[in-house]
Amino acid sequence: MMDYILGHINYWIIILLMMIGLYTMMSKPNLIKKMAGLSVFQTGVILLYISLGKVTGGTAPIVAEGFTEYSNPLPQVLMLTAIVVGVATTALGFALIVRIQEAYGTVEEDELEKMDSEV
Repeated sequence: MMDYILGHINYWIIILLMMIGLYTMMSKPNLIKKMAGLSVFQTGVILLYISLGKVTGGTAPIVAEGFTEYSNPLPQVLMLTAIVVGVATTALGFALIVRIQEAYGTVEEDELEKMDSEV
């Protein structure tokens, strides 16, 4: 049992990272902390896909003599795309938070809801 846990330690760390990000998004009323939690969660998902795409003993998919097992490059390519989209989404989210701060004077979710219900 211990060999199984230690043999898959990267998956346990990734799951812990994802849960930290999810907890941060759900528990914090501050919009900046929510965006940081979203970024941590996204990093965990990207690491999960990269870990799943690794083939033990596999090499890059270049045909050469002596190699019979190849790693699939598709997960890595898709995760590079996800990183670019994630950076753009995070930048847009922070820009919207800055705009909310300028308009309302706060980034706390409960205060924003209170201000919105008064109008």
